Amino acid sequence: MGKRIAPALGLFFLSPLIGEFLLGNLPVTMLAALITLAPLYGGGALLVRELARRRGAGWPGIVLLAVAYGLLEEGLVTRSLFNPGYAGMDLTSLAWIPGLEVSAWWATFVLGGVHAAGSICVPIAVVESFRPARVAKPWLRLPGLVVAGILFVLGAVASALFDPAAPVPSPAQVAGVLVLAGLLVVVALRRRDPVIGSVGRAPGPWPVLGFSVAAGAVFWLAAIGLDALGAWPVTVVNVVVYAVVCVLMTRWSRRTGWGQAQVFALAAGGVLTYAWHGSPQPPAVPVDAALDLVGNAAFAVAAVALLVAAALRLRPARVVGGPSGGRG
Repeated sequence: MGKRIAPALGLFFLSPLIGEFLLGNLPVTMLAALITLAPLYGGGALLVRELARRRGAGWPGIVLLAVAYGLLEEGLVTRSLFNPGYAGMDLTSLAWIPGLEVSAWWATFVLGGVHAAGSICVPIAVVESFRPARVAKPWLRLPGLVVAGILFVLGAVASALFDPAAPVPSPAQVAGVLVLAGLLVVVALRRRDPVIGSVGRAPGPWPVLGFSVAAGAVFWLAAIGLDALGAWPVTVVNVVVYAVVCVLMTRWSRRTGWGQAQVFALAAGGVLTYAWHGSPQPPAVPVDAALDLVGNAAFAVAAVALLVAAALRLRPARVVGGPSGGRG
């Protein structure tokens, strides 16, 4: 039982720690917020991982479910997608789409690079690397899955109540989020068979790590330079980064030699990207600058230590399957 529960607990807490604290959005003084963030982020990550692994949906299923999670959080929990003044920003000036009443930049930024990748996919890949022999197997039985679902709902409700003044989405917006998220879930949970046989050999973990770090740098530096570059060009950058990552991962994962080591390398690049991004990121709540810097450094050191530990556990094993493999 411990072999199943331990990784589930690890993912439960790692998801918010990476998604909010390592990123630099929340300072170390806000660790108590894990009371609500862990059920929301961790419960969501567990549901995504367990549903995809139970259905044999592989990484394509995990990615699609992660996007659905982002839609639910940003559309119905924080309501940021439909809040033009979210976090003090003027989203109407950032690639705003009249009619949909959504910022194209914010949607591509927060749903993909922030939630689907940083909050869900990266933590899953890191924790799975500690149990390479059980990559494709569920960690939870039905009661545990139900508990994860209940925790997710409780975390979502608590987080939604945290900002009661946020604008309430219209019925049409709520329906749009639910329908789109539902379609993503249906497509995601289709059972997929492993696809191997593309010409050539897959790149090793180190080139994949380098590619991941480079892709992360392009994405986050474009966000940092939003004012100088303009919202629509940065939106295009976001979409191009996602397309390149998906295309290359699909091709590479079908080649001989692709395994959990490369999946971990891809995730490790995301962790390292978040680690360097934490320092220049202004925290969402007031905090002493020196304390914030110390906290960011501590999170970064802990993240590197976690990656080293996972790499050491992964070294003896090679598990075939990756972002487009049905079992990896």
